[in-house]
Amino acid sequence: MKAGPKTAAKPAAKSPPPPAPDIKPKVTPDVQLPGTDAPGFNTEAVKNLEQLSVNIAKAAMTAQSALAKTVFAQPNMGAGAPPPDPFQVGPAMSEIAGSLAQKPDKLVEAQTELLTGYMELWGKMTRRTLGTEPVETGKPSDKRFADPKWQENAMFDMMKQSYLLSSNWINKLISSADDVDPMVKRRAEFFTKLLTDAMSPSNFLLSNPAALAALQQTNGESLVKGMEKFAEDLARGDGKLKISQADYDSFVVGKNVATTPGKVIYRGAYFELLQYNPTTEQVREIPLLIFPPWINKFYILDLQTKNSLIKWLVDQGFSVFLVAWVNPDVSMKDTTFEDYMFGGIYEAVQKVIEQTGAKSVNAVGYCIGGTLLGCTLAHMAAKGDKTISAATFFTAQHDFSEAGDLLLFTSESWLKELERQMDAAGGVLPGSAMADTFNSLRANDLIWSFFVNNYLMGKDLTPFDLLCWNADQTRMPKALHLFYLRKFYGENALTNHNLVLAGVDIDLKNVTIPIYEQAGREDHIAPPGSVYKGSKLFGGPVTYVLAGSGHIAGVVNHPDAKKYMHWLNDNHPATLGEWLQGAEEHPGSWWPHWAGWLNERSGPMVPARDPSKGKLKPIMDAPGAYVLVKS
Repeated sequence: MKAGPKTAAKPAAKSPPPPAPDIKPKVTPDVQLPGTDAPGFNTEAVKNLEQLSVNIAKAAMTAQSALAKTVFAQPNMGAGAPPPDPFQVGPAMSEIAGSLAQKPDKLVEAQTELLTGYMELWGKMTRRTLGTEPVETGKPSDKRFADPKWQENAMFDMMKQSYLLSSNWINKLISSADDVDPMVKRRAEFFTKLLTDAMSPSNFLLSNPAALAALQQTNGESLVKGMEKFAEDLARGDGKLKISQADYDSFVVGKNVATTPGKVIYRGAYFELLQYNPTTEQVREIPLLIFPPWINKFYILDLQTKNSLIKWLVDQGFSVFLVAWVNPDVSMKDTTFEDYMFGGIYEAVQKVIEQTGAKSVNAVGYCIGGTLLGCTLAHMAAKGDKTISAATFFTAQHDFSEAGDLLLFTSESWLKELERQMDAAGGVLPGSAMADTFNSLRANDLIWSFFVNNYLMGKDLTPFDLLCWNADQTRMPKALHLFYLRKFYGENALTNHNLVLAGVDIDLKNVTIPIYEQAGREDHIAPPGSVYKGSKLFGGPVTYVLAGSGHIAGVVNHPDAKKYMHWLNDNHPATLGEWLQGAEEHPGSWWPHWAGWLNERSGPMVPARDPSKGKLKPIMDAPGAYVLVKS
């Protein structure tokens, strides 16, 4: 029997696939940069993190490249290298340490105070963590810690409080040293503060909550932008970091600053003489001649219409002339103080008299220009010259015994370093050197705030006329500058009757014309006490006025701004303290009071003087050519 065909075996039935496990996407816990509010790691967050990583690497490469170029560009250090410690900080600190070591009880007391401060801080932070200590609120007095996260975030608050506790402690300890030469102590105090200011947590990326927040919010673009600015400033300073303080392209001299109409009616070796166009039909008979400091450009007095002292004086009916000093080059390295007296003040006075036909002028001297004017007045008095009939001084020093922290930059060791710098530059002090000195006097405002904003946060520079002017520095001739520093800051020659100019003993007691002395209450360059002591050297009537603010804002304070205040006292007692006791406070600018004083000493009204129609032929429009020369 034949077998039938085989039937194919049926395949085994497949079992249904098991149900997919109920797996939820894993949520990565929120990862936050300190002081920020970063979201969790989703796709967008990962992309942002990748961009952040790339930008941080890009920023690092930009900074490293800029630093490498700087290192390779540096010249070999040889005999012309700067001394290791031109400010003599080391010896000053050694003397302070020796003084403190002789009084171990003071050191123990200071250490106990520091430890107690930290114990209180730790207790406060512990209570805050437990919720039993409220978070401090309100606007902080220290602008470095203005960001709210310095208070809101416990870690950053602890960092800030620890820094302030330690820095205040070390500065106080240095100041407590006894039996130390006052200048040595001031030097130690100054450079200790410079160091503690530099060590502020606000100056470092990883300990600045505002910079970290900007880093996260821009995925690192802020740091890239900051490092690009860092590289640009290194290149601009030829390998030395020259921190930008403002958008320098936003203000152009003669276009939107220094725009008060006028003419250059004379050009000499040391100055151009500007005469401004009148805006009134009549002007005072006795012209007003202004001598700004030659240490920087004159247009601080003519920034913009809203804050121009020049424009305001013209509108008050004064016939205004101004000396625009030359920006010296190496050909002027041997120019002397006497050259500026004869070729500057004497010559300018004669040219104004020639132009106007007036018998005398009223003069103004600002800062170092005021020191020169005072010396010239004493020289004129000795010679019987009466061509200046009244004088005004803006924050000008004649007694330097209480001069500000600039005294620290006049030790013989530092003067030798200055001389080395000037010799290396061909006999002039570069304008950047003066800028660095003035910036160091207010490091938090003029150095570290810009370091943080420019480099750590990558912020755009703001258009600020005052800071643009501040960066437009002039050079200083070697002979003139060293004479000024040694004779006035070093020897206090006017007060000590140790100044001879062109064979004449300079004595301010011989100056008997009316004097108007203005000082700034917060002036750190010409402190009000120093200005007051100088005002007591004159032999005639002196009107002293104390203005609110400092060396610049105390002077340039247009009445329309309605800012600050000023103090007046008709008496002129022996000390500033006595003067203050009898002084009366007045709101706003001191300019109107000064204008009243000037009006009384400027003669009758005469027809306005057109600069184009005087005896001196106009050379060009104001502000002239000298002010345009860059250092």
